[in-house]
Amino acid sequence: MQILHTVTGETEMNILGRVTVLPNLPKRAMRLGDLAYNLYWAWEPNARILFRELDRELWENSGHNPVTVLRDIPQERLEQAAKDKAYLADYDKVIKVFDNYLNHNGTWFDKHIKNGEEHRYAYFCAEYGWHEALALYSGGLGVLAGDHTKAASDLGVPLTGVGLWYPEGYFHQRIDANGQQEAVYQRLSPLDLPFEVVRNEEGNELRVSAPLAGREVQLRAWKTKVGRVAVYLLDTDVPENTLADRSLLVRLYGGDQHTRVAQEIILGIGGVRLLRALDIAPTTWHMNEGHSAFMALERCRELVAEGMTFDQAREFVAAGTIFTVHTPVAAGNDAFPFDLVSQFFNGYWGSLGLSQQQFLDLARHDHGWGPVFSMPALALRFSSGRNGVAKLHGETSRQIWNDLWPGVPTDEVPIGHVTNGVHAPTWVAREMADLVESVLPDGWQQSLDDEQAWQKVRELDSAEFWSVRQHLKSQSVRFLRRRVLKQQTRHGVMPTSMHDTGELFNPEILTIGFARRFATYKRATLILTDLERLDRIVNNPEKPVQLVFAGKAHPADRPGQELIAAIHNLSKDPRFAGKVLFVEDYDMAIGRTLTRGVDVWLNNPRRPLEASGTSGQKAAMNGILNLSILDGWWPEGYDGHNGWAIGTGRNHRDNQQGDAADADALYDLLEREVVPLYYQRDDKGIPQEWIERAKNAIATVSPEFNAKRMVKDYVQQYYAPASERSRAMSTDKYAPAIALASWRKHVSSSWGNIYFSARALQDGIRRIGDELEVEAVLQPQDIDLKGLQVELVYSLETDELKHNLHIVPMERVESYPDGGFLFKVNFKPEISGRLIYGVRVYPVHKDLVSPYDTRLIRWA
Repeated sequence: MQILHTVTGETEMNILGRVTVLPNLPKRAMRLGDLAYNLYWAWEPNARILFRELDRELWENSGHNPVTVLRDIPQERLEQAAKDKAYLADYDKVIKVFDNYLNHNGTWFDKHIKNGEEHRYAYFCAEYGWHEALALYSGGLGVLAGDHTKAASDLGVPLTGVGLWYPEGYFHQRIDANGQQEAVYQRLSPLDLPFEVVRNEEGNELRVSAPLAGREVQLRAWKTKVGRVAVYLLDTDVPENTLADRSLLVRLYGGDQHTRVAQEIILGIGGVRLLRALDIAPTTWHMNEGHSAFMALERCRELVAEGMTFDQAREFVAAGTIFTVHTPVAAGNDAFPFDLVSQFFNGYWGSLGLSQQQFLDLARHDHGWGPVFSMPALALRFSSGRNGVAKLHGETSRQIWNDLWPGVPTDEVPIGHVTNGVHAPTWVAREMADLVESVLPDGWQQSLDDEQAWQKVRELDSAEFWSVRQHLKSQSVRFLRRRVLKQQTRHGVMPTSMHDTGELFNPEILTIGFARRFATYKRATLILTDLERLDRIVNNPEKPVQLVFAGKAHPADRPGQELIAAIHNLSKDPRFAGKVLFVEDYDMAIGRTLTRGVDVWLNNPRRPLEASGTSGQKAAMNGILNLSILDGWWPEGYDGHNGWAIGTGRNHRDNQQGDAADADALYDLLEREVVPLYYQRDDKGIPQEWIERAKNAIATVSPEFNAKRMVKDYVQQYYAPASERSRAMSTDKYAPAIALASWRKHVSSSWGNIYFSARALQDGIRRIGDELEVEAVLQPQDIDLKGLQVELVYSLETDELKHNLHIVPMERVESYPDGGFLFKVNFKPEISGRLIYGVRVYPVHKDLVSPYDTRLIRWA
């Protein structure tokens, strides 16, 4: 066939420029603009429906972005909607609920926090996951931050978020025909998102700066509203900066270590300067992960500039600072070479009153490959409230960071925990929420953590419950088929094979889901360990099983990418074709779909490397049963009847042996319990026992692992106490902070001179109830005895004086002429067995949250 080409003498058309022309919102529907520019719509389905009903095709093509819909919708369609009585009735209802939400007085915070009107909490995080239309998240950390801000809004918590604007966000994932991951970046404009640029009083774009290697990089900020909460995202893409500086924030977790240091300076130091410029004065500062730890140094610099010493400033700053430690995996804890940090901070240490060496020592820590400038270590040293994100993770964190508190038993390391939770309105399917609401008492949304109220879920009709679950599963299957069809179209798959996609995945078959970051410790391919055994499980003619996977590996993580390739290629094996599926480009939309639409949620990390994990919480709230290693949140969530625990809950020293043992336990559970229970049906085809477990999952997980409970814990255990400490420390021109710094300096300088000894018990066997006596002699030199605590500590020998401690204070019974004192204790051991004991002394001060933060302790 010959193709006719038309040749003309005209030159190609030249595009001189671009301009966006927005339609005018009709007066009757004017509030659509307010709604679009508040991320409230991300968790309120009726609000999203308003935009979807304007133009369904446009809604889908926009990635469910109301701002884009209002940009591209034809004027005549808006005018039509503004005259549609049915549409306006829905519109009026949504706007009324929206206004009531924003303006509601008497929130949980108002009712429960004393002096709350004086509090303001700053929340710093490098990523936020509010909705898939805003790709500013890579995984669990960002989605957690998104849920944190949403729940803070629900509770009326006076929280202000600070983050970074990444024009290309995190990468979009493409999987080629050979299973290789390709990272694709798509540039977004903040003007196409629910953002507004921050302006000064003159109406010009506000500017602040951050110091980078001797230069000041100019920053602007974008404000987004998350219900009642404002979040500010810093941006370097402004004309005053060089091209290199304008690109510093182009990608989340992109670039080399130079880029990472620059991004973290912008977040920490630039974030503080932005809040100052906005006249926002936080009383508590929360560093969510170590990325923002430089914020503590900038706040110290401000006080040093006002005339305080660095040590005095540090006492005040730490009193109002909270730090949440996350992953135990070394690669997830940012650490930089000292020479790189010196390059970026050259001159900055002088503004703190420190030498270069003193500055570098603030974050010195050995991450296992020699001393480095450790961001988590910096954050831990400059905070007074510290927490892990699950009970087990708190224990793991105390062990990992024990060396920052030398001589302190692991159990007493001052790192607590607040177990993560998820924002139920975002993650629970509307159909399931409506069903659950039918048995819960009125006002249950305000008391989401009321465990007693949730027991009513067990009374739900099993047939109705099963119908909702199957409906959600069918929705999930349709979504997955559409995604796979797009994937196959790009691969150039033959039309006949693409037709088979319409038959892909059967809603009647037991479906297991696995969706998360493809870090190697999460062991995505554990279930592929024994392919013959897996073949028998998935291809059982009477009780078949299908597996769906999704997740991204960091572009630099080759081992993680190899796991993806292994799953993709297995899906083409004739034994597993149509039974194993990898869905590309994991995002919050896929996360919602799978945590609502599979039957079993698989989670099998190497214990104890999972900090928390929240996808299983989302799944459980939708009636999906967890099949999980006892790691992260699951040891707290599992009750024996709301899912299954893989393995015995022990840590394996040998990874290879541990993987083999856990794989065998996983297969055994599938063969003996999970699969048979799913296919065990009554005469109406309903799996009654399965449904009882599913209802129990909702009843037990929903009240305990929702983000409202999580944020309440943060407020009550960390934010409010830190705000009160800040208030107290700032009185009388920071006199308490100055006094504490002076006391600490005196005690530290004198600590090496004290004399401390104790007399051991005579060897022998004692019995429970026998009284034992231990004596110690302390010569405190010039340290006030009132500021010292002397104790006897004992434990089982197997606990090594690190865990399960028993502590008995010792009393002063005699004074010596040389300035020494005799301490004695008579005690009856509360435990039996082979015990070990020790005697210790350490300084105490009323203004220290933990006495161990002096890092001074002496064992006799």
